[in-house]
Amino acid sequence: MPEEVLFKSETDQTREEIASYLRRVADKLEQGEAVTLKSGSESVTMEPPARPTFEVKAEREGPVDGPGELSIEFELEWDENGSEESGESGQLEIE
Repeated sequence: MPEEVLFKSETDQTREEIASYLRRVADKLEQGEAVTLKSGSESVTMEPPARPTFEVKAEREGPVDGPGELSIEFELEWDENGSEESGESGQLEIE
């Protein structure tokens, strides 16, 4: 399935700045509101359903025998047509 990027922003930020963005998204989700992403003249508004699929990944990219790039990715997924799928693979815990 082809992927269409609707919005992208990538900047170096402090942990505190990132936490602030994540808190704002969390507040929007908790209140059942749409999430609007803006950067310069670009913006997109998305309305996650009540039960989207929440995907969390920890990855390492790079050569097997050398230093690479580490990442933690948080992703909300849902069908545009509104159907809900169950993507359960165990309860997520963050310590």
